[in-house]
Amino acid sequence: MSRPMIRINTGEEIIDREMNDAEFEQYQVERAAEAAKQQELAEAAAKRQALLDKLGITEDEAKLLLGGN
Repeated sequence: MSRPMIRINTGEEIIDREMNDAEFEQYQVERAAEAAKQQELAEAAAKRQALLDKLGITEDEAKLLLGGN
């Protein structure tokens, strides 16, 4: 598997190269953290929608009840 590319602009030249080991490791950590964050957001949205369904109201109606914008 090829690694993502890094672009370095020195002001005099532009260098494109594959990530080194340290950069690739950090890249993988950041991608895993972002995936976990997206999963948490999706779960929260599903819970919120389940509650709205249980109450029989829409998201707009809930905002009105709670004084949201």
